[in-house]
Amino acid sequence: MFSLIKLPRVFTINQVPKVFHEDGIISGYRHPSSSATDCIASLFQLTNETVNIWTHFLPTWYFLWKLLTVILIQDVWHDSFTWPLLVFLVSCCVYPLASSCAHTFSSMSTRARHICFFFDYGALSLYSLGSAITYSAYVIPDNWVNSLFHRYYIPVAVVNTVICTALACYSRLGFPLLQYNHNTIIRFPEYQFPKFAKFLRTVAFAYPYLFDNIPLFYRIFLCAGDGCTDNGVNVLHRTHTALAFLTAFLYTTHLPERLAPGSFDYIGHSHQLFHVCGIISTHFQLQAVELDMETRRAWLLAHSSTVTFADTLGAAMLCVLLSLGIIFFFSLPLLGSGKRGKTPQSRAAAKGCRGH
Repeated sequence: MFSLIKLPRVFTINQVPKVFHEDGIISGYRHPSSSATDCIASLFQLTNETVNIWTHFLPTWYFLWKLLTVILIQDVWHDSFTWPLLVFLVSCCVYPLASSCAHTFSSMSTRARHICFFFDYGALSLYSLGSAITYSAYVIPDNWVNSLFHRYYIPVAVVNTVICTALACYSRLGFPLLQYNHNTIIRFPEYQFPKFAKFLRTVAFAYPYLFDNIPLFYRIFLCAGDGCTDNGVNVLHRTHTALAFLTAFLYTTHLPERLAPGSFDYIGHSHQLFHVCGIISTHFQLQAVELDMETRRAWLLAHSSTVTFADTLGAAMLCVLLSLGIIFFFSLPLLGSGKRGKTPQSRAAAKGCRGH
């Protein structure tokens, strides 16, 4: 039976368009015009994307289990104090699922690759906002509760998600209609200035992360004395923070494959390690948030303002709507049918792949 199943072939870096190239990865690329069936079949063969897909697809089910546990055990319909945790857990389910889908179907075409990762960026923006919402409700130090910063923290975080999604999408193709459309894909700045594009994407996600973590950084690194919420949970917060910075390091440096191109094509390259560290970091973050929620509940209910729909579920839904609007805006010029949206380079490379 298994002998009748024909798995898609894999190709080298010289056989696929430049938009599919990854630094230090020489082989293991899928066909740049794969069908959806081929993309799904590639989950069960070793390519340079296989581990990327599974390292985010499997954790999605863990976070979904955690979400269902909270819904079934907590009185989420009447207890607004649980709503920030719900938003955070939903974002923890969405971002690895969106990432695994993006890595799975990004080899269908050049345009599909861009659109897939647009959704990936939007999901990461939602996760960033989910983190901010839980930090505002459970993590913020005692002496910052109800401060001016605390009152405007969530609205600024929502604005940051819009900036994050828009800047990340811009880093792939530039400004829609002005720098690309369905007939011509200039692909500025990624095609002409790939390092600058990577810098823009890094800034797009580093900026909201650093803002969201201002109360946490102050609590675990700077605050001293009364009102600093110096409890046992801080160990978990420090572990999460260390792993988050390790995740950023792997994303920006492309180590270890940069030191030995071709040696980590299938297993052990930086994006796989980036996925693993990111998920483990999120796991420790979730543990810390849950412990803060449990241990500080009585004090926060007595001293902090009431958790509202607008600052939790409402903010998350607004983020989703705005991000989808941005993704649609950047994707619309790419939705032309046929071969009009392909560059001569992508057509030639696809033809070359068919010949192998």
